[in-house]
Amino acid sequence: MSFGDPNNPYGQQPPQAPQGPYGQQPPVPPQGGQPGYGYPQQGAPQQPQQPYGYPQQGQVPPQQGAPQYGGYPQQPQAPYGQPGMPGMPGMGMPTGYASWGARFGAFLVDGLIIGVLPGILYVIAIIVAAGSASSASSSASSAAASCPTGDYNCVSNAYNSATSSSTPAIFFVLVAFAWLIAVAGMFFLIAKEGSTGQTPGKKALGIRVIKEATGQPMGFGMTFVRYLCRYLNGLLCGIGWLWPLWDEKNQTFADKIVGTVVIQAPK
Repeated sequence: MSFGDPNNPYGQQPPQAPQGPYGQQPPVPPQGGQPGYGYPQQGAPQQPQQPYGYPQQGQVPPQQGAPQYGGYPQQPQAPYGQPGMPGMPGMGMPTGYASWGARFGAFLVDGLIIGVLPGILYVIAIIVAAGSASSASSSASSAAASCPTGDYNCVSNAYNSATSSSTPAIFFVLVAFAWLIAVAGMFFLIAKEGSTGQTPGKKALGIRVIKEATGQPMGFGMTFVRYLCRYLNGLLCGIGWLWPLWDEKNQTFADKIVGTVVIQAPK
């Protein structure tokens, strides 16, 4: 306490300037009334601050219905199964399981494609063999006529000789060539179905074979196994081929074994 100060007879402390939040000192205006950095000018209107997450001036407002995260619109995602979905490039959206009629029609078309040329070769081979057998029969009859009456051993030898020479070598060549073409055609169908899920017949009928677990074509190996399992469809009077008529997923026995389904697909 000081009694010598006439302006403060009771010793009170002079009032201090108010402090800012968190103990910071308020900004002091520069001398001479000049505006300084961070200090508003006298008479200048202040811009209102926009809330967090709202687009600033010059930015495009978000579209309605689009989810917002931090104020930026997100790109809408395509629904499951639409074209362009990862894992199904260019396959299009399946519209359901293929009918039994479509599957049977595709089977017939594929059979005609790979069976026309071998069938023609088989017919030629049969015609050649039939002509040779007719000539051999005439030769055997002539040889048997020259045998003594009652000599059955001579007659038997004449017919056996004619029969052994009745089948020409060209017959076996044609049959072997037809078989090789049929096998090559089957492997062609397996390769097409394994890579794209469609043979020419399935593509014409608008159906596709896919792996049920992944929705993708099976590949050559699994397609080959599926073709081998087709023989099981023929058991019990071919009931496996007719199973898609009442099956929930229109599957044959071979489809159930390897886990495949046949679906409708754009042509």
